[in-house]
Amino acid sequence: MEIAISVVICSYNREAYIIEAIDSLYKQNIDKQRFEVLVVDNNSKDNTAEKVKAYIASHPDMQLYYYLETRQGASYARNTGAEKSKGALICCMDDDAVATPDYLGNIITFFEQHPDATGLGGRIIPRYIPAEPKWMSHYVSALVGNFDYSPVTKPFENGRYPLESNMIVRRDDFFAVKGFNTSLPGVKGTLRIGGEGKEFFYKLIERGGIIYYDPSVIVHHVVEVKKLTSEYMYRVASGVGRGEKVRMTVKGKKAVFNKWVEYMFKLGASVVIGGYYLLQGKPAKSWPVIQFRIDVLKGFMEPAHLPES
Repeated sequence: MEIAISVVICSYNREAYIIEAIDSLYKQNIDKQRFEVLVVDNNSKDNTAEKVKAYIASHPDMQLYYYLETRQGASYARNTGAEKSKGALICCMDDDAVATPDYLGNIITFFEQHPDATGLGGRIIPRYIPAEPKWMSHYVSALVGNFDYSPVTKPFENGRYPLESNMIVRRDDFFAVKGFNTSLPGVKGTLRIGGEGKEFFYKLIERGGIIYYDPSVIVHHVVEVKKLTSEYMYRVASGVGRGEKVRMTVKGKKAVFNKWVEYMFKLGASVVIGGYYLLQGKPAKSWPVIQFRIDVLKGFMEPAHLPES
């Protein structure tokens, strides 16, 4: 039986959650011969390797593989996983995500029913531990992976695109655009240079690709509230700005200026939204919305983190 889909999980120091992610795929409601799972360890310092290898040994009926990618960055790890994969579809899932039992079946069915589709994104539901903080809002929750684009299956529009933690693309299309741009590595140690997913899907769209959203393709994403410090939120938000600075610098000075104008407009809009929350009697939600846009702008104003030639 041919492998229909390969799931790539790139991991960095997630020994507490990686097995639950893998186990959710083991419990899928399709034949295990139809899919494979590739865990790409991106230099974890914890017991990720030992735990994954032990799971492989105890589950011989699962096509589960472990690889080490020493070049730091999620883009490197995802590309390595794709290169090692065999499936006609390549799926990227996070190491702290939990797939619903019909996850892979729904993906395969979608592509069978939509031959025009190049790629696909699904819903991501935060699983806050222990509970959603009172300051969390729709405008900030995207930083912790919350994603619910549409109640119905439809193509993405207006520049929207899937998140990397729940995305699928046809194998030929992945390699046609040469995978993820390693100049936008995502997480690289403590430094975040984001935007790799945005650039990846924009390249597909520029080739005429159609990217869909399917709300039945669901993963739950673990969010440890105790880790949502101001420093953590800054790293994530500023990483968005850093990534856009890299993308725009490649395009030229006009693109950099236009993006700066866009970010200033969004900062102004965040002040309006923050004021709205105050008027609603929800002051805890007010400042984080504004802080998010400030942090993105701070990351954007840094010198471009271009790769060394």
